[in-house]
Amino acid sequence: MSLYMFFGILWIVAFLKYTANFICMVAASTYYFNSGPNNEGEAEVGFAFKAAHIHHAGSIAIGSFIIALIQFIRFIFLYLAKSAEKASGENKAVKCIVACAACILKCIEKICDYLNAAAFAYMAITGDSFCTSAWNGFLLNVKHMLKFSFANLIAKIFTLLGKVAITVGNLFSLYFIMNYITADTEEVSSLYGPMVVVGLVTFFTASIFLGLFDTTVMAMMTCLAVDMDIHNGTPEFGPPTFHEKTEKVSSNNKQVMDEGNDMM
Repeated sequence: MSLYMFFGILWIVAFLKYTANFICMVAASTYYFNSGPNNEGEAEVGFAFKAAHIHHAGSIAIGSFIIALIQFIRFIFLYLAKSAEKASGENKAVKCIVACAACILKCIEKICDYLNAAAFAYMAITGDSFCTSAWNGFLLNVKHMLKFSFANLIAKIFTLLGKVAITVGNLFSLYFIMNYITADTEEVSSLYGPMVVVGLVTFFTASIFLGLFDTTVMAMMTCLAVDMDIHNGTPEFGPPTFHEKTEKVSSNNKQVMDEGNDMM
């Protein structure tokens, strides 16, 4: 019963996470296709909530079930692996095997999480079922692999920089308030305790909100890929600023690759 409840918690957490991500993806998709070369449209957030909680709740449940099952298997394996390590007397070979197996399971979880994200991004555009969206989203990522990988890399870098900047800014604000406004520095023996607490809370909070940036990038790049495939490589939808930035990044990336090939 405890294992059953533990799996239920994992499934509920994954369902809530994917629901929030899908709402963000639908909003980004409607923003993209409501925009054109000469106008910038609006994101239909109300429709996004309706799509997530009414039309595609079952698909989100399937995706969250898959990732929850993988997480459940990984946690059970780690528990059994620790018991095996103790029974073997901390044998080095057993530790190496356990570490390799844990790494493989973590990689499988990451891969399935990315495939789920690709499926939900495609589903947000077409409204297809989960299995159909997962297959088509995978093919779309393979076809436009360079664009997706580069966009995800840039998104992760900016997300990390944002987390660090917000955390450092909050810590400086805490020190300034405690030292010059409330004068609490005279009442506490050390500032390390409050600063560690504020830093951790700030970092985790920033991770929750800035994590939606990765989701939006995935949705917008999927919209661009679908738009290009439909219109023979020339997108007809999307905000002008988005196309300007993507074309600039693509041209710079192509130039760097050409220079690298010339040097080789």
